[in-house]
Amino acid sequence: MRIIPAIDLINGKCVRLTKGDYNTQKIYNENPLEAAKYFEDNGLQYLHLVDLDGAKSNQIVNHKILYQIATKTNLKIDFGGGLKSRKDLEIAFENGARQVTGGSIAAKNPTEFLSWLAEFGSEKIILGADCINRKIATHGWLETSKLDVVDYIANYVAKGISTVICTDIAKDGMLQGTSDELYKDILSLTNVNLIASGGVTTLADLALLKTIGCEGAIVGKALYEGTIQIEKLLELC
Repeated sequence: MRIIPAIDLINGKCVRLTKGDYNTQKIYNENPLEAAKYFEDNGLQYLHLVDLDGAKSNQIVNHKILYQIATKTNLKIDFGGGLKSRKDLEIAFENGARQVTGGSIAAKNPTEFLSWLAEFGSEKIILGADCINRKIATHGWLETSKLDVVDYIANYVAKGISTVICTDIAKDGMLQGTSDELYKDILSLTNVNLIASGGVTTLADLALLKTIGCEGAIVGKALYEGTIQIEKLLELC
């Protein structure tokens, strides 16, 4: 199972939220490149980079930070937040994203999202399936739809998506464990590379996600708060 550290960006700074609430933001590092280099220096190979400013707006905002990290580290970056158009997609790839994650666009404009999938392939395009009470949430988690997350993922898998990042917003930033039952349900109905996100707190959480069959797990607040030591994380890898 791949371990993927997360950097969330607001105003160019490395932050974490609780349950997706922008009013709860806590700044962990004013220099995201420094945080990325720390992950790389400690042996991690991947990075989940989220432009939270972009997620609330109609375009990518923090692409310069993406470029900095992509050009000054060897981390394999998946980038999300603010991908609303073909131009945003080009900006992300031109600035060094290895993959992009489409969240709101996939729910609000599936035709556009599927055109990206057709052009770039499932190796480049990840489906972001963020949910609360198993319903898809969009626009930086500020809007909730009536779309069931498991059905939603299954529908996109049938259309060619191979990798999904699924975040249970109620778990995100709480340091109280992950949505194991949700991930079991997803994997029982779909043949997908599932990346779990939200609530990872301990090495035991990661071990369970691996047992469930998750292809990857995103670790954010647990690394910043120290509930998981990065050295132990590498042993698990």
